Amino acid sequence: MPIGTTTSPRQRPVAFLLSPGPAEVAAARRAGARAVVVAPGPSVPSDREGAERRVRTDWRDHRRLVGALGRLAEVRPGRARVFGFGPDSALAAARANEALGLPGTPADAVTALMDKAALRARSNTLHAARPVSFVRCGRAALIPFLAALIGYPCVVRPRAGSGGEGVRAVRDAAEAEAAVHDYPEVTDLLVEEYLEGPRLGVAALSRQGHHRVLGWTHHHPAPHPAPHPGVRVGAGIRPGAGAAPGAGPRSAAAAVRRGPGYQVPVALDAGTAEAVRALVRGVLDLAGHRDGPSHAEVVLTPYGPRLAEAHARPGAEECAELLRLTHGTDVLGSAVAAGLGLPEPVRRPPVAAHAGLRYVDFPPGCRLDGLTGALAAARAVPGVVRVPLTVPADATVHHVPSGSLHHAYVLATGPTRHALARSLDRATALLHVPAPAPHPPNPRGIHIPRPRSGHGDD
Repeated sequence: MPIGTTTSPRQRPVAFLLSPGPAEVAAARRAGARAVVVAPGPSVPSDREGAERRVRTDWRDHRRLVGALGRLAEVRPGRARVFGFGPDSALAAARANEALGLPGTPADAVTALMDKAALRARSNTLHAARPVSFVRCGRAALIPFLAALIGYPCVVRPRAGSGGEGVRAVRDAAEAEAAVHDYPEVTDLLVEEYLEGPRLGVAALSRQGHHRVLGWTHHHPAPHPAPHPGVRVGAGIRPGAGAAPGAGPRSAAAAVRRGPGYQVPVALDAGTAEAVRALVRGVLDLAGHRDGPSHAEVVLTPYGPRLAEAHARPGAEECAELLRLTHGTDVLGSAVAAGLGLPEPVRRPPVAAHAGLRYVDFPPGCRLDGLTGALAAARAVPGVVRVPLTVPADATVHHVPSGSLHHAYVLATGPTRHALARSLDRATALLHVPAPAPHPPNPRGIHIPRPRSGHGDD
């Protein structure tokens, strides 16, 4: 009997999820699978979404993961699969499926998409008349020479990076010289031409070599204010960045930084839409990706769509949520169902005409005291769906997030594009922390620090 026709809870196939977020556990349940969380820690927020079981093991250790799952009765071909929907877990899941004899994306296909140099060379064969110029770089000191060879503007990126980690845009010779200090002396980088044009995040799902594009989101780059002192793009913080020596933490009141965002729907003419689909399908074929979800970043250049990067996993869960809200497309649920041979989840009608999200960051040295009220105010803005925070509200920000990581984001919907923008603008503006009250001065005007407790000096 096909596994998609079983109804008994004990007969339902099992989705082993590596350190999943709540959205991934909920997606497994929508797909009709039993969700089992595999994580090294004792508890994760995804447990609240109804995971039926936990397997506590460090899945980053291949032997431990295979040993822990191999002892379980549920691990039988056709009844289970390991899923890794994160940048670090996708390859671990692929290797585990191969070792356990379970279906899934081959590890070779995952690594083929992770190798930026090989991926660029392969994708260039799809538009040989106007390929993307790139060159390998093994020493950071060669960045200025190679950047001048490629031409400005250009982009420096790690060959095996993901999520924008370590990526730096270089606009002139001075920035090329500065980039030398952002990477190890001996390194493995790509220097490639900057792709000019709108950027799309394309979600796809493959079954037995057939690639179906589920939808795309429009990426909006972050504004370009002056950088925080000492901050390097994608590389964290230089020593001493943030507050001046001897200064206390700064308030986040005037320091909120608006990051990039995504928006749907995306209006493309029929020719451009088909060219995007053809590019994504061609890249997946060349990488040997036959089964499972994938996410590609595509730039609509004047010469046609060009690949920026691709991965054998879905995009961020918040981007998947945008497609659910506006198209009814369940990217995560469909990925679990396809992997386990289950029928695709019931397609729900769209709930909004437009949806978008905007990331928010705070600079180093900012205290987030009192952010609870700001979050409540932002969440109360009409059209706002949620405003999650990835930093504890009573913490102090110690470094600028790198790559695709951010401190918070606002996800909202609206009947029109302008209404959506207003909701995002209002909610983002509310995400600030009031400046802390100054220490009370003594009669001579000298500020006296408050005692640490309510009982006088410690």
